[in-house]
Amino acid sequence: MAFTLYSLLQAALLCVNAIAVLHEERFLKNIGWGADQGIGGFGEEPGIKSQLTNLIRSVRTVMRVPLIIINSIAIVLLLLFG
Repeated sequence: MAFTLYSLLQAALLCVNAIAVLHEERFLKNIGWGADQGIGGFGEEPGIKSQLTNLIRSVRTVMRVPLIIINSIAIVLLLLFG
């Protein structure tokens, strides 16, 4: 497989899909990344763990409908052009 812009976009799409399917109660809570795990006090900088859980939660919330559309387009393109 040649390294093209389409393969780079497809790899990014697969990574966003992987983030979007992480289930908080089944997977993230078992490894200590649940919603209640990274709460800091007032005025403290949030740690990397809480920032990553917020990123995962945001990707799941915001990218739900666009991912369905982009995945459908990617599937059609793969069916048409191989």
